[in-house]
Amino acid sequence: MGRMRSRTKIIITLSLTLALAWAGWQYAPIPASTTWEDSDIALLQSMSLDALPPLPSSPGNAVADDPAAAQLGHQIFFDQRLSSTGTVSCATCHQPDNYFNDQLALAVGVSQATRNTMGLLGAAYSPWYFWDGRKDSLWSQALAPIENPLEHDSSRSQVAHLVSSTTEYRQQYQALFGNLPDLSNRERFPVDATPLGTNSQQQAWQSMTGSDQRLVNDIFANVGKVLAAYQRKLQPGESPFDSFVAQLASGEPATALNSTEQAGLKLFLDKAQCINCHNGPLFTNNAFHNTGVLPPIGELPSPGRSEGLRQAQSDPFNCLGPFSDANPGQCSELRFARGGDELIGAQRTASLRNLAHTAPYMHAGQLDTLAEVIEHYDQAEDAIFGHNEAKPLGLRAIERRQLQAFLESLNGEIAVDGKWLNPP
Repeated sequence: MGRMRSRTKIIITLSLTLALAWAGWQYAPIPASTTWEDSDIALLQSMSLDALPPLPSSPGNAVADDPAAAQLGHQIFFDQRLSSTGTVSCATCHQPDNYFNDQLALAVGVSQATRNTMGLLGAAYSPWYFWDGRKDSLWSQALAPIENPLEHDSSRSQVAHLVSSTTEYRQQYQALFGNLPDLSNRERFPVDATPLGTNSQQQAWQSMTGSDQRLVNDIFANVGKVLAAYQRKLQPGESPFDSFVAQLASGEPATALNSTEQAGLKLFLDKAQCINCHNGPLFTNNAFHNTGVLPPIGELPSPGRSEGLRQAQSDPFNCLGPFSDANPGQCSELRFARGGDELIGAQRTASLRNLAHTAPYMHAGQLDTLAEVIEHYDQAEDAIFGHNEAKPLGLRAIERRQLQAFLESLNGEIAVDGKWLNPP
């Protein structure tokens, strides 16, 4: 009996010793190097906002950089009349006070939507929109929520009538695009008609002639173009990371990031492999990756980019479509987009700028905190749909904390004149 008790004590002691040793290894401080080689500094400079190029052109949108278009888009962005209930505007989900996010797992418009709200800061630099990339321009993306029954729940004919019947909108629109057609005949131009909505909306759309449908589609597309002109002004501002890079490049004492944040940055560039997808001044490669994120409970896995590309290619409002201002030679992203099995379940790489202000994370808000995101990539479990490109990282607990500290250093202000952040 005594021997058994003695063995039990030994086992308990060994177990506690091993547990303490493991905890000590997980959480013991790692000597943080604050030395940066010239090659490191060059790489970091490529990730600074100072390296952000001028806004790319938007060949499908002739008014993309017209100040008058941005002014009209600004008004429409905050206009709740673009919804069936009169309570939802673009700013309902893209809230300026929350870095043009809503801090919800799933967006809520007229009803709860099925995807997490993507931010708009720097969005004009992306060649694809939505998590699955089903839109190929900022202006065509702006149209989809308007007719989504869970978001604005409106229709293109309602939008056309709103523009036509609102004196201020009509005047600004006509200064940009020419005279509006007379939409006063409601039999010819039903108030609530779209090819994508309810049976009654579709029937109303089918009752219209092809030429009248084209008139409404032109107005609808142009509303997307002025919304994009406004959204092109929304850019991220300098963060502590950018100040740190400037200090390194100038030879000044690099104090904008503390030693913990610098250790996290080194992990970001090396062991954690974040830079493979989150690179450049906006910390995104604008590509699509399957990283094994589980779907929300009760929801089937998303086909992701594999389906999004098909939709983008068949979209009448794409770069090659009849409502685009581009010629085919200017639509290389769409013309040469590649599919493949590797895109099954792949979602668009989100920017990491202002990451701490845009929780929850992932395409359906599945992860609540940055700590959960880091743990997800650290474990890199098999995807249930498609192939998980990520590999287990083997990060220690202290390293996960360091990485999180660096990611939080990417928070900055919004580099936009304050007049654009409030309703006009």
